[in-house]
Amino acid sequence: MSKSEESPRLPLAINVVAKYWGEDLSTATEESSQGHAPRGTVMIGGIELAERHGLACYVFKGSLKDVKKRIDQGIPPIVVMPGIHDIAQHATVVSGYDLDERRILTYVPEPDTIGAIPEQKFEQDWEQDDMTEIVLIPADMKDLMKNEDLKFSKSNRACFEAERLRQEGRTEKAVERLRQAAEADPENAQAWSQLAGIYNEQGSDQAVPCYERAIRINPRYYLAYRGLGNYYLKKKDYSLAEAYYTKAIGISSSRYGPIYKNRAVARMQNGNNAGAKEDLAKYLEQTPGAADRESIKEAIAQL
Repeated sequence: MSKSEESPRLPLAINVVAKYWGEDLSTATEESSQGHAPRGTVMIGGIELAERHGLACYVFKGSLKDVKKRIDQGIPPIVVMPGIHDIAQHATVVSGYDLDERRILTYVPEPDTIGAIPEQKFEQDWEQDDMTEIVLIPADMKDLMKNEDLKFSKSNRACFEAERLRQEGRTEKAVERLRQAAEADPENAQAWSQLAGIYNEQGSDQAVPCYERAIRINPRYYLAYRGLGNYYLKKKDYSLAEAYYTKAIGISSSRYGPIYKNRAVARMQNGNNAGAKEDLAKYLEQTPGAADRESIKEAIAQL
């Protein structure tokens, strides 16, 4: 299974687990494709494709205990984890755990190996995205999940559906879907943060209380801090923009390279050219494929 098998309609993690259950979805994407799908449809599109091929799917707020339970049941769960470089998030398949070394084993498609992450780091990183877990199983195994208390199962799925609506440009429908999700599960930080993200794109002040709500629920919600930084940068409140970017970086310093470029802009406006220079260097270091690499180098030389 190579990374190249991922498509806009089929996330790699979904197909890895589907193949584990004997269903290869990679050919089905071509059959069902109607034009080009926007990137944001990836996860829900893959889930729906898997369901059409006889798999049942559950999306919920998980826990380390639940991940281990699934592994013990012979089910490889998918977890949504922080990204790296210029990718904000990525989905990872958990393939096992090591009791003696207290490590979580994850599937790495290239070079087709297993990654071993200390449990504490795994849990801290996963918490940044509110511990979203996805379980795919054959429909005839649904009884395994029958009496499970799957936290936020409906509202988390609604969040995935809303992201597709947003990518399709149906923002009002996306807002409506997320509002329903937040009302159904008021403690779902993901719903509040996604809702805030749409308001932020629209330039609406309603973004702030939604981001703040997400942070109150989950003080380690990286994307909410970053979102507030973006909001205040657009509002030209550079002190608050810098403060929120710094809080996000404090949670994870290597999660998302472009945040350093944004903080550099805020720092320059705040008269902190030395800090801005450091941030631009960090941006280039953490974003190897940056399209604006040469112009950023020139900016660094002038600071």
